[in-house]
This record gives sequence, structure tokens and C-alpha cells, in this order.
Amino acid sequence: MPRPRSLTQDQLAATALAVIDRDGLAALTMRTVAKELDMSPMGLYRYVTDRDELEGLVAERVLDTVDATPPSAATPWRERIEIMVGRLRDGMAAHPGAVSLTVAHRHRSLGGLRWSETVLGILAEAGIDGGRRVVALRALHGYVTGAIQLEHLGPLAGEGTATIATLPKDRFPHLAETARSAGGISPDEEFFGGLRLILRGLDD
Repeated sequence: MPRPRSLTQDQLAATALAVIDRDGLAALTMRTVAKELDMSPMGLYRYVTDRDELEGLVAERVLDTVDATPPSAATPWRERIEIMVGRLRDGMAAHPGAVSLTVAHRHRSLGGLRWSETVLGILAEAGIDGGRRVVALRALHGYVTGAIQLEHLGPLAGEGTATIATLPKDRFPHLAETARSAGGISPDEEFFGGLRLILRGLDD
């Protein structure tokens, strides 16, 4: 007789996410998660069929924290999009090691689908439809993902940027000048500044 299930999928996802937060995505294996739960790797297969399903549970746990409630309709549509994108950024940035999982599984995550549905509704109200709406949603997803990964590589004015600032001005004048200016830009200024450039482009 099989042993009764005593582990919920939420507990399993929380344990897997804790492994990623502590040791990075490369450390996520069925064996590692099983060890954290003090069980055998084969025992873990009573709860998930494979690592892909485990990763999906992790993505759902992260994206389910993102508030998908539509902002007030009295707020201009660009500001509503900023609010929604800011929420997604906060939810994903809390677990940077799991960002790639949230991208890979976003179409199967109810949390991710709820966020997308709200954003698409705002875009529709703004008159952005058809292919433009598709491009807009994908651009927003891509922007958030890339921005989070860049933010967590280190400070904008970190060691890499400092090295660029010392490049020969005659060969890389624009890189050197931009790197010197980078230290005065906060992560929020960089993130929302880039986002506003994207949103303004939707009027083209």
C-alpha cells in the first residue's frame, strides 16, 4: 500500500523556492529538494511527475504573490500599466534566481495569467489592439525580466561600470561618458525611465 500523501504542493513549492533563493537555480534538483524535506528522491515523485512540474509550482508560487487587481480606472492608462509592471517587478525581484522559471511557465501560472489579463484589459481600453497589443504585452514581460536580471548582477555603478569609465575616450567616448553618469541613477529611475520610453512608443 502506498503511503498517504502528507506534503502539499504549496509546501513543496516553498521548499524548492528556498533552495533557489539560497543556492541559485542550478542547485534545484529533485534530490536536493527531497533532502530538504528529509525524504527520498523517489518519494518526491508521489507529488510531482518530474522537475518541469516542480519548476511550474515554483513559478506559480512567485507569480501568485503579484497583485492583479486592476488599478483605478480614473488613473491614466500609462500610469495603470506602470503600477501593474511595478507589481510584477516587485514579485519577481524578491526571487531573482527564479526569474527564468516565471518566464518559462507564465502561460501555465494562474498568477501570471491574471496579471496578463489585467494588463491586456488596460491596453484594450487605451485602444491598443491586434498585433500591437501582442507586441506590447511581450515587450513588457521582456523588459521586466531583463531589468531584474541586470539589477541583480550588481549596482549600476559597480565594478564593471567603473572599468568602462576608464576606457580610452578616443576609442569609446560614449561608453566612457555614459558609465561616468551611471552612478547618479537609482534603480527605480532606471527601471521606470525605461518603462516610460516603451509606453510612449505604443502611440507610434
